[in-house]
Amino acid sequence: MKPTDTRDPEYYHKVVDCQYACPAHTPVPEYIRKIAAEKYTEAYMINWESNVFPGILGRTCDRPCEPACRRGRVEEEPVAICRLKRVAADQKGDVLSLMPHAPFPANGKKIALIGGGPASLTVARDLAPLGYEIHLFDEQIAGGGMMRSQIPAFRLPEEVLNEEVGYILKLGIHTQFMTYVESLKEVLDQNYDAVFVGTGAPRGRDLPKLPGRKEGDAFIHIGIEWLASVAFEHVDKIGKKVIVLGGGNTAMDCCRTSRRLGGEHVKVVVRSPFKDMKASPWEKEDAQHEDVAILDNHVPLSFEVENGKLTGMKFQRVKAHYDDKGKRKLIPTGEPDVFIEADEVLIAIGQENSFPWIERDIGLEFDEWEMPVVDKVTFQSTHPKVFFGGDAAFGPENVITAVAHGHQAAVSMHQFCQQKDLHQRPAPYTNLFSTKMGIHEWSYDSPVTIDQRYLVPQAQKSITLVDRRKEVELGFDPPTGYKEAQRCLNCDVQTDFTADRCIECDACMDICPTSCITFTGNEADEDRLREKLLVPAENKSQDILVSETLKTGRVMVKDEDVCLHCGLCAERCPTSAWDMQQFFYSVTKAENV
Repeated sequence: MKPTDTRDPEYYHKVVDCQYACPAHTPVPEYIRKIAAEKYTEAYMINWESNVFPGILGRTCDRPCEPACRRGRVEEEPVAICRLKRVAADQKGDVLSLMPHAPFPANGKKIALIGGGPASLTVARDLAPLGYEIHLFDEQIAGGGMMRSQIPAFRLPEEVLNEEVGYILKLGIHTQFMTYVESLKEVLDQNYDAVFVGTGAPRGRDLPKLPGRKEGDAFIHIGIEWLASVAFEHVDKIGKKVIVLGGGNTAMDCCRTSRRLGGEHVKVVVRSPFKDMKASPWEKEDAQHEDVAILDNHVPLSFEVENGKLTGMKFQRVKAHYDDKGKRKLIPTGEPDVFIEADEVLIAIGQENSFPWIERDIGLEFDEWEMPVVDKVTFQSTHPKVFFGGDAAFGPENVITAVAHGHQAAVSMHQFCQQKDLHQRPAPYTNLFSTKMGIHEWSYDSPVTIDQRYLVPQAQKSITLVDRRKEVELGFDPPTGYKEAQRCLNCDVQTDFTADRCIECDACMDICPTSCITFTGNEADEDRLREKLLVPAENKSQDILVSETLKTGRVMVKDEDVCLHCGLCAERCPTSAWDMQQFFYSVTKAENV
């Protein structure tokens, strides 16, 4: 194999597993080190540059970074990356002085943002400082989109949402709230240079053909619409017996909100097995902690209505069968149907996009599922002036994905307005520098110790279940945040190998705690080379580091997947062939164009 080109910015980026897994590619180890050093404001700003909403995401993120965390290869639980983000947000000092300040020199270009959710707000954050005149349209009373209407206050306090949305609106954004856009053509006729659509997936799925649906309509609600009604105080109570249909995070929000509005016997009923539910494991745990029963393997058969009043639902019991490819099929068990009493039912079985306000004769194509045809790199539609992002682009996802879409759409919109090729994406900003301070001293903590994940304290259930605005999670205090931050293995500090310094003493092999370093003869075939390693490198999704040919004709090969970045190889090396070098990666934003 050819020597690995570590100058490729994506090589070491991929090795920083947590950052690579984050859709917005937040420099996770960098901000965690700032937290450990009690530099909370700096940690917050590192987050704000990439994920835009540190306080919001520190409470609500789906945490794609955590399953990728290398700490999970040493012990059971990864670093609490998401909750450490909240530590930075809760403990920060003055951040406004560190942010761009309006007014900005105008560049003569005007942008319309339709929808005020995380994707649109990210576009505004990136383009306003470049001199664009930004007009934001949203039908709600304030910015935030689904973060305001669908995430309950006991998970995301309104003051946190208002603060972080406010940072963006202070950039001179022209807001038109309580305004429903009825025609995209009318918006385009107002001579905007580009239009961004970030309207989310606003329509909840229903069960219109299920027997009893029409007759029991007054007692049956669509989950996301019901959550919005609660958020805007149109609904303040619910029946004592509640069924929530669905197994995603929206269903968890519905059942937990029901408990706070008077639901005494709340049951989540889902078709799939418990382990296959789409809700995050911690969301299911929190619901069960609040006395919500979760019944899996139940397929709804009918809404039962007597004398115009809902009495409950009937379900069929099923079991899951998986074929050789892991595809699931639900098979009836043959047991009697199950009747569950209910005063009200919340349907939270998924969300759909809805674009009745976009004309079909303006050059904007839709696919067979009535989704706009959108370029997955540029986020441009078939109408050159119109860009999409967030749930509106490719269907329901999450806040951090919407932020990532917003950054990339902003790059494209800026290039479009500057008449540049949208597919010629500017390179990310990267940096690589040695962290060695002395012969055996690093500028970071390198020992790998066994340290279990720390629990986030919660307010007492007796308090939270009677006040829907009372935040359940209390967050880490600074001492606990410090201890949790110390669990980070600093995966962005890379093992950099210089072949012409190596004397092939194999000392690095001897001291490596995971046996991830091997000196061996090269192979043309990667699979054969992987098999020759001291411990065969089986995870092919992570690259192996291959050196230039050494004096004996061998090569040094390192399995990046199991390396713990402990630095022992660099400490032990007598010739400094190994060095620990910190890698910093920041994704391309419009300001880099």
